[in-house]
Amino acid sequence: MVNNYAVIMAGGAGTRFWPFSRNSYPKQFHDVLGVGKTMLQQTVARFEGVCAPQNIYIVTSQEYYSIVKEQLPQLTDDQILCEPNRRNTAPCIAYACYKIAAQNPRANVIVAPSDHIILKEEDFKSKLRTAIDAAQAADILVTLGVQPTRPDTGYGYIQYLPNSESVQRVKTFTEKPQLDIAVKFLESGDFVWNAGIFIWNVQSILKAFQMHLPELAEIFETGKQAYYTEAEPDFIEKAYMLCKNVSIDVGIMEKADNVYVVLSNFGWSDLGTWKSLYEVSNKNDQQNVTDAKLMLYDTKNCIVKTPKDKLVVVQGLDGYIIAEYDNVLMICPIAEEQRVRDFVADAKQFGNQFI
Repeated sequence: MVNNYAVIMAGGAGTRFWPFSRNSYPKQFHDVLGVGKTMLQQTVARFEGVCAPQNIYIVTSQEYYSIVKEQLPQLTDDQILCEPNRRNTAPCIAYACYKIAAQNPRANVIVAPSDHIILKEEDFKSKLRTAIDAAQAADILVTLGVQPTRPDTGYGYIQYLPNSESVQRVKTFTEKPQLDIAVKFLESGDFVWNAGIFIWNVQSILKAFQMHLPELAEIFETGKQAYYTEAEPDFIEKAYMLCKNVSIDVGIMEKADNVYVVLSNFGWSDLGTWKSLYEVSNKNDQQNVTDAKLMLYDTKNCIVKTPKDKLVVVQGLDGYIIAEYDNVLMICPIAEEQRVRDFVADAKQFGNQFI
């Protein structure tokens, strides 16, 4: 366990969860499920027994440093990696992995988002250990693939080459397919959802950066002497000015020929949208998900998330999102939730305090 590290990505703005998730306080810092812990705190707790507490790193935006420090006071500043700009997941992961390698060149690194739900945590840990063992034994990049339960068009898919081993070789990645394609994926039986959780030995991922994203590799390699010193923030400020916006999937995973997947089923949701929150939440007899003081009449299949000190009365709605947070109230059909990003874009005309 001493060589196991977790890198938790917590810099996103979570636009699709507006108005609950805002630029100044995105969803990973909220107790979305009402369980007494924020999503970030739940994610960190999930690695207990897999990584030592001092080997858990959070990569976030500079503007969220104080929130992370407040929610995770046990972390040192060396464990909170602050990005000066959002440059997608490849620079984020490169920063963390090059820093960890400077401290422990034998490290095994798990990379995970901070805003996912995992209901079967012991199953999750078991799959992580399988992936770590595989990544430690060979020069491979491993991801966790979730067995699909429906032809969901909101997830990426991984096609694998079936074998009897604990890890399967990846054949292709497909990002958010059309419904007819997603249906075919399920029927074929050799596709899984891409959970966006990666496991590799640090030497394997550094080699992959050098091969597939050499400019990025060069940028973070030059910081070897700065990591874990007072020079690190200044180095990172300059480094990010040179980084291109590129995801780890596009930059490395889709190009590399040594990618493997561990097939998993641990109650996963990326909780990316109001609909996904509705699907994983407990419902009453009318199939409503509620987190408020409510009077509901002839209302079903709705999700209502409003301030605890406000009484909300709803009559005659079927299949709606009713969400209020920090001076913004949104009422929208669940079936039209993809419009939320449009709402956020249009709300900018009223001032940044509403986004």
